[in-house]
Amino acid sequence: MSLPSPGDDRYTVADFDFDLPPELIAQHPATERSASRLLDGTGAAAVDRIFRDLPGLLQPGDLLVFNDTQVVKARIFGEKASGGKLELLIERVLLPHEASDGSPNEVVGHLRVSKKPLPGGRLHLAGGLRQGGFDAVFLGRWPDAQGQLFRLRLEGPAGEDPYTLMERHGHVPLPPYITHADSADDARRYQTVFARVPGAVAAPTAALHFDAGVLAALDARGVRRANVTLHVGAGTFAPMKTERISDHVMHHERYAIPPETVQAIADCRVRGGQVVAIGTTTVRTLESWARNGETQGDTNIFITPGFDFRVVDRLVTNFHLPKSTLMMLVSAFAGYEPVMALYRHAVAQRYRFFSYGDAMLLARRRR
Repeated sequence: MSLPSPGDDRYTVADFDFDLPPELIAQHPATERSASRLLDGTGAAAVDRIFRDLPGLLQPGDLLVFNDTQVVKARIFGEKASGGKLELLIERVLLPHEASDGSPNEVVGHLRVSKKPLPGGRLHLAGGLRQGGFDAVFLGRWPDAQGQLFRLRLEGPAGEDPYTLMERHGHVPLPPYITHADSADDARRYQTVFARVPGAVAAPTAALHFDAGVLAALDARGVRRANVTLHVGAGTFAPMKTERISDHVMHHERYAIPPETVQAIADCRVRGGQVVAIGTTTVRTLESWARNGETQGDTNIFITPGFDFRVVDRLVTNFHLPKSTLMMLVSAFAGYEPVMALYRHAVAQRYRFFSYGDAMLLARRRR
């Protein structure tokens, strides 16, 4: 079966659907990070492995690129001045030059409330300032492509920036398909062991499987490591609302690639190694840079079958939602038919799906 090229009117979201028994949606992580399963899809036939087997599937001189973003406790509950209950999910903390008044206290987020407040309206979060929490002033709509985000200015105790307020009063923003309330275990496990730069509202989930033992085995095998940062937004879980792929507009996410990572990729090419992206967020970061030449900024890159990959050779990724943009990305990377066959295998073999689920290793399909 040959799929139409990106933008073709025959190319619909339904092409990326599959049957997933609800019980395969992982609600909790594996007991040990590296004890999760790994579906090796790099050969002619799928091979069932354990994640700690990964170092043996790579070659000395290969380069693994991780996303070192740190998930923040971005979900905060509160109420309007009128008493109406609300939930705020902070999508990003604005840089001073992005803020309306140049301050470091403005944020953009999703607001779940029965009726949106008027600009200037005050929200009381985590009890509000008078009860040990903090307030927010509603500033209006943020001009995002989906029209779902709002701008607010946070007002907490003196010296407490948005990240401090979230850490003190927020909740781990677990994905919508995880049905339990966040716990202390989620605060630890919905975070990579090398998370460094706060700003994500969703974890780069492929990296959740790495622990000290796997990292040490990679080092011992001579596999190199480098980092990028992409702050994963809530849009990664948003369902597509169009039937034609070409009509979909991706959400924006902030990224940065340090000079040492650019050099590490160049060195990898010289020695003949492969660049292995850990997660789709790393793919989006590297392939954005390959196209715009910018090592930092915002990206809304949309990767679908027919995409010309310029950096990434292999991909470690979790299993994604049916009909999602991430299903399209992995199909673009490894081929539509091979990926759909791997998903059928994963369902038949009872792999665990989504953020707390198992992983797969893919090789880029060569043209």
